[in-house]
Amino acid sequence: MTAAHGTRQARVVRLGPRSLVALALVSAVGVVAFCWPFLAPPTSQVSAHAQDAPWLFAGLLVLLVAVVAATISESGLGPKAVAMLGVLAATGAALRPIGAGTAGIEPMFFLMVLSGRVLGPGFGFVLGSVTMFASALLTGGVGPWMPFQMLAMGWFTMGAGLLPGPDRLRGRPELGLLAGYGFLAAFAYGTVMNLAGWPFMQQNASNIAFAPDAAVPANLARFVAYCLATSLGWDLGRALVTVVLTFLVGPAILRALRRATRRAAFETPVTFDAPGA
Repeated sequence: MTAAHGTRQARVVRLGPRSLVALALVSAVGVVAFCWPFLAPPTSQVSAHAQDAPWLFAGLLVLLVAVVAATISESGLGPKAVAMLGVLAATGAALRPIGAGTAGIEPMFFLMVLSGRVLGPGFGFVLGSVTMFASALLTGGVGPWMPFQMLAMGWFTMGAGLLPGPDRLRGRPELGLLAGYGFLAAFAYGTVMNLAGWPFMQQNASNIAFAPDAAVPANLARFVAYCLATSLGWDLGRALVTVVLTFLVGPAILRALRRATRRAAFETPVTFDAPGA
């Protein structure tokens, strides 16, 4: 069906009130977990336990992300959607090691953008979280940073499902929108993940490390210097790879995903007829 006739975006998972509340709560806790170095004053107990706080937040986040995924799944993640989730999560997990360790070449991100665009924000959040969890198991990247990665990738993929014009925008304008989102979101992902790892640095190791007894402006300056020194090249590589792959193979992937969602008819309930009916 062409854009002129209009196509309705598939909603593999429709977010109900309970799912929205759970997602809002875990996102609020996630913001605190990422940004606590700038929210807690130097005299607070959190700053006094700067080396323990990331571990505590990591344990809390993994439970909350699991609760949100279960809540969203309960709201309508049927067997066909589970199958689609498994295929895309496995593909994303397999793509992540490609180029890992080389200038931020991570082709998984463009697939998350396209999948979130086609399948909607609810499915996108679950897909991003599950994909990052599976890739961590595949690559041996399990650690206190994993829950932060799961939440950040859930946000990243969900954001693609919230982009405007899902029912009308097609062709080059849509690719431009997705590429632009992927470019900016790749930097945003790298920045929030820097927030997760930055407090682990030993204060005496570098003048760009988190200083629990320093004021917020001083720590903000340290964090900006940390990002420029450690991750700018990675984030730029990730962003450029996402843009290039979106334009090169994005049209084929979008067609395949939309064709699969039409044929799967996710919004049609699965029924079982009695023998001989």
